[in-house]
Amino acid sequence: MKAINLILILVIVAGMGLSASAQKQSPVVAGQKAVKTESFKVYGNCSLCKERIEKAVKEEGAITASWDTDTKILAVTYDPSKTSRDGLSKKLASVGHDTEKYKAPDEVYNKLPACCHYERAK
Repeated sequence: MKAINLILILVIVAGMGLSASAQKQSPVVAGQKAVKTESFKVYGNCSLCKERIEKAVKEEGAITASWDTDTKILAVTYDPSKTSRDGLSKKLASVGHDTEKYKAPDEVYNKLPACCHYERAK
């Protein structure tokens, strides 16, 4: 009889643990629906560019950002209610990095360190 009571108690405790775990996951699943991930080209050259690009988009509201120095592709995750691809592209241009949509002002580009001067489209 004691063995049956012990098994019953273990089953109840395990069930409560699963219930609590499911409750914790629900907000995360709901929150993920509002997140958007995109990739687009951002011109730059080096690790300094990488730091500047990733910092700029995070300041603009990106949740995560990863720029590849070889492919020049920025993978970014953001909440569309806080920013947009267009907003991120404008921010990048404002710190000296051309995107597919916006060109950085010449005076900003010219102030970048020499190692960051990438070949610009004409």
